[in-house]
Amino acid sequence: MLLQSIDKKRLGLYLHIPFCRSKCAYCDFYSFVPSNDELVERYVNALILHMQSYRAGAKDYAPDTVFIGGGTPTALPPELLLKLIRAVHRNFSVIRDAEWTVEANPATVDVSLLNRLRRAGVNRLSMGLQSANNNELAALSRIHRREDFEASYRAARRARIGNINVDLMFGIPYQTRQSFMKTLRYVVHLAPEHISLYDLMLEPGTKLYAQRQSLPFPDEDAEADMYLAAVEFLAQNGYAQYEISNFARPGYMCRHNLKYWNCEEYLGLGVAAHSFFMGSRFSFIRNLDRYLNGLEIPSSAIRLTDQNDVVSPRERLGEYVMLRLRLTAGIDTRDFARRFGTSFEQLYGRRLTPYVQHGFATFKDGVFALTPRGMFVSNYILSDILDFADLGRIRLFDGSR
Repeated sequence: MLLQSIDKKRLGLYLHIPFCRSKCAYCDFYSFVPSNDELVERYVNALILHMQSYRAGAKDYAPDTVFIGGGTPTALPPELLLKLIRAVHRNFSVIRDAEWTVEANPATVDVSLLNRLRRAGVNRLSMGLQSANNNELAALSRIHRREDFEASYRAARRARIGNINVDLMFGIPYQTRQSFMKTLRYVVHLAPEHISLYDLMLEPGTKLYAQRQSLPFPDEDAEADMYLAAVEFLAQNGYAQYEISNFARPGYMCRHNLKYWNCEEYLGLGVAAHSFFMGSRFSFIRNLDRYLNGLEIPSSAIRLTDQNDVVSPRERLGEYVMLRLRLTAGIDTRDFARRFGTSFEQLYGRRLTPYVQHGFATFKDGVFALTPRGMFVSNYILSDILDFADLGRIRLFDGSR
């Protein structure tokens, strides 16, 4: 049921789909290839039960963004994906102009599915290209080639989806500055509304991590060069950087992801999903069997959450600093004082001053912000100015599918 409710608090809603057609070599998200179709249907039904369990708790909220991610949501049979979308409408008061995003692997969509998604209310598609060079895609063990991506992208346009994000990576095996710029030129020529650009991270337990000594990866200097060149090139072509990894044409910043970085409320449902809702930060168990049994058996004593913490004022302050410094808008010291009743300059100014002096940050008109050079080394800067022991609980919604 669609309701426009001005008296309800706004909420970001995230649904996690853990299934993929194939596991990518770099992926450490909670996702896998399902063993059978019955398991997929069981999960969708359990996720709907999960929605129902939060219906009363979220009655004072009106989601203005819905993000279905994974995994690969479009790897679901179309009827099950549409069933989930209908269940969102039944259980939450989604506002009429909500941003509805579905993530897609280019090998899993066609114009028929995209037309059905658009008619169901999906108005934003996030497509994982990663690279326009097929040898680099093969190194990532992606199941699509550039030709598959282009066919899917053009199908989305034929389906009249007017807001498309394209995920890209740098730091890929075999990638050079020249091959990376080729990818950027290719994507800009297609003219999506939004581009996400992620630095490939080698996570323990992944295939690429095991191959880290045998594959030719760009070194850190080459990666820095790629990142800074991308920021400049994208700006020249109408894509303003608004976050470390995100670039958009005017009016197309991702409203859902901005909720994370602005410390606004979001509810994540599904196995391994994370939330910040009603003053608590919590996540659901990373175990599909326990998740299914906990929802399917009403009398089950299975605990669905593996983290549930009330965020203290001190932690809230640190989270705000960490997340806001991801944004090019940075931290307005006057807004910080209003929010927390203390001076940002007194808390962090002394530590940030050297970064301003060396071009990694700016301080102008009362606003601290990282420059592109600072964003590339933001983890180092943040670890220098913040106590990460208090912030290690935070799940950053970085990564690509």
